Amino acid sequence: MSNTIWVLVELENGQPVRSSLEVLGKAAKLGRAEAVVLGAAAAHVAPTLGEYGAEKVYVHADAAYDNYLTLPAVETLSALLKERQPALLLLATTYDLRDIAARLNIRNNTGLITDATDLAFEEGQLKVTVPWGGETVVTATHPQQGTGIVLTRPKAFSVERYEGRTAEIETLHISISAEAQTIKVLETVEVKSEGPALEDASVIVSGGRGLGKPENFRLVEALATALGGAPGATRAIVDAGWLPYSYQVGQTGKTVKPTLYIACGISGAIQHLAGMKGSKYIVAINKDEHAPIFSVADYGVVGDALTILPKLTEEVQRRKA
Repeated sequence: MSNTIWVLVELENGQPVRSSLEVLGKAAKLGRAEAVVLGAAAAHVAPTLGEYGAEKVYVHADAAYDNYLTLPAVETLSALLKERQPALLLLATTYDLRDIAARLNIRNNTGLITDATDLAFEEGQLKVTVPWGGETVVTATHPQQGTGIVLTRPKAFSVERYEGRTAEIETLHISISAEAQTIKVLETVEVKSEGPALEDASVIVSGGRGLGKPENFRLVEALATALGGAPGATRAIVDAGWLPYSYQVGQTGKTVKPTLYIACGISGAIQHLAGMKGSKYIVAINKDEHAPIFSVADYGVVGDALTILPKLTEEVQRRKA
């Protein structure tokens, strides 16, 4: 079928991750969406994927996909792609799926497009929208015949529900070679955090180099807590060692779309704007009235974030009391 789109559905704690469901909904709008789900919980998850757009689900419920990194999934998908030849393999951009996509591209010479924010078929030709450098948008495609691979930017699509849709389920019986079971997961460590996850928060307060020193990031955290939101950071202060990578918002960090984004001491580099300019409302606090961040802000405050943040937090707490 010319417009059959496969989506590899990633599992976390036995459940499909939101980013995979976003991609599955987009696939259902493009053509015939078929999901591939691998791992011990695959058989349990498969019947639910019809409600998110899948017309067919390929299932391989082997714990090897959970216990070994990347290679079992690559081996299975590589064999399936050669046999079934869908028009497109669509994946969300996560650490594991980027690794899988790159390896599949090399093994199958499929062609790989990354960071897509939209896709469409025009007269049978796939057209992929890719932001380039934060301000330029290009249209990419796969010139050769066969299955192409596209990695989509997080939050590019919403989760679509198809109430009452049931998917055909096909159980796979592909053997996983010993060579694919060489990189084993020895331990999984969960980093505990308070408040909402950055990518799911409806309110994000982010800090940049304008905060001056690492100790001042507590002002960002205090406002985020008062608003019931999550703290974020620019690449500059993450690279400087102030915070771990999990805080980073931007083209090489996390793409977020909260209802409210407050940028504190952030100049507005293109890399950062690419990760947050889809926010519904943006408030910028910066001493430099010519800072690029003001070009995307709905509300701008010219002033020292170190002075403004404590007063803003105090006012929020007063109104909540």
